[in-house]
Amino acid sequence: MTLERKISNMYKLDDRAWLRHANPWSVWTRNSVMPLLILAFWSRTWIGWWAAVPVALAVAWAMVNPHIFPAPRSTDHWASKCVFGERLWLNRDRVPIPASHKRLPNLLSAIAGIGALFVMIGVFRFDLWMTLFGCALVYMGKLWFLDRMVWIYEDMNRHPGGENREK
Repeated sequence: MTLERKISNMYKLDDRAWLRHANPWSVWTRNSVMPLLILAFWSRTWIGWWAAVPVALAVAWAMVNPHIFPAPRSTDHWASKCVFGERLWLNRDRVPIPASHKRLPNLLSAIAGIGALFVMIGVFRFDLWMTLFGCALVYMGKLWFLDRMVWIYEDMNRHPGGENREK
C-alpha cells in the first residue's frame, strides 16, 4: 500500500469523496490549511494553551475540506485533473503509471517535506523568515507536484494501458 493511499484512508476518501474533492473550490481552499495551522501554532504566544483550539479547528478544516463541496459540474478544470491524477498516483502499486512520471513526484514531495521541516522549526522558534521560506518550499513542491498529477492524468487518459506504461 502506498503512503498516499494510507493518507487517503486517514481522510476517509472513498469514490464519492474523491469526486467531491475534485471540485476546484476544494482544491484551492486546501491551500489555506498551512497558513491556518501556522497562525494557530503561532498563537500560543498570545493565548497560551488555548492555542490548541485554533490548532484543532485547522486540523478539522483539513479533514472535512475534501467532503464539504459538491461534485463539480465539469471536471475539465486543472484542479479537478490534479485530484484525478493524485488518485492515479496513489494507486500506482496497482495500476502502473508511465515510467516518465515515476521520479519527479517523489522529488517534489521531498522538497515540500523539507519545506515543512523549515516551517515547523520556524514556528517553534517564532522565526518569520524561516517559516516563510519553508512555506515557499512547501507550496512550490506541492503545486508543481499537482501540475505533474495533471500530466499523469492526461497521459494515462490518452494512453490507457498503452505503450507508455512500464511493463
